[in-house]
Amino acid sequence: MSSTLANGDFSSKPPATQSVRAMIQPPPVKKARSGPLADRIFGWMAKGAALITLGMLVAILASLTISAWPAIDKYGFGFLTSTTWDPVKEEFGGLVMIYGTLATSFIALLIAVPVSFGIALFLTELSPAWLKRPLGTAIELLAAVPSIVYGMWGLLVFGPVLATYVQQPLQAAFAGVPYLGAFVSGPPVGIGILSAGIILAIMIIPFIAAVMRDVFEVTPPLLKESAYGLGATTWEVVTKVVLPYTKSGVIGGIMLGLGRAIGETMAVTFVIGNFNQLDSLSLFQAANSITSALANEFAEAGEGLHQASLMYLGLVLFFITFVILSLSKLLLAQLRKNEGAKT
Repeated sequence: MSSTLANGDFSSKPPATQSVRAMIQPPPVKKARSGPLADRIFGWMAKGAALITLGMLVAILASLTISAWPAIDKYGFGFLTSTTWDPVKEEFGGLVMIYGTLATSFIALLIAVPVSFGIALFLTELSPAWLKRPLGTAIELLAAVPSIVYGMWGLLVFGPVLATYVQQPLQAAFAGVPYLGAFVSGPPVGIGILSAGIILAIMIIPFIAAVMRDVFEVTPPLLKESAYGLGATTWEVVTKVVLPYTKSGVIGGIMLGLGRAIGETMAVTFVIGNFNQLDSLSLFQAANSITSALANEFAEAGEGLHQASLMYLGLVLFFITFVILSLSKLLLAQLRKNEGAKT
């Protein structure tokens, strides 16, 4: 005690006092753990939710098949290759709608993916701090615009601009040129497959860009800083570090945008032309899509072969989305399999 006072250390306390305080202090309160019954109930609920989702999917598929069975029984797979759509004579084929759906979605992806990649790259790697948040918010707000607004804008504003400043100059430039002339042929009215594809691209850019930006931001900064420290450029860091690390999220964002493009109805209905014949493969040719055909004709279709054919189109659209999703899963599996192959 005297040595402690001599050294000036007044903070230490006698061991007896510390032990008494430890005895007086109440023990920490332990949280009650959930019993095995609660765990089993939670497991049953989670399993039930998964089974309900799977059951709904099977029910939708079954209802579409039953409703479309008269058309399936009469046309079979020939429905997919026929271009005839005549409700008066009750002759139906879905090739025009299938082609319009796939062509507009492909054009939308061809435009939207590079633009979305550039937006995500700028927001995560190049944008100044003061611009990053307002620009990202502005891009995300495009997803909140109703599709019918996009359709009306495409029909009244974008269509005439496309016809005047794109279609007519292209037709004048490629007049008489084999194949290319036919590729841009059509009446200069600004509606058709290209117009619908561009409108769809504008609609899906916010979805793909938002997902790409989010997955780019989860890349560990240490990986990027190490690459920059080794002298890599921004493009090399993105292509060699960020994209390999976030490939699953990037492909998921692209599939999200593709699903949005395939299932879009109102905007496509306004600008695609709703023409049930396939006269040429021109980008400016008025055509139709599965969703626009369902929106235009389902309310007026009588019971029988016409309604069954429309349900057949819905079944085809279901399988298109299923095949695309399956291909994306296979692509991701192949990418994971090839990881580390070069090393």
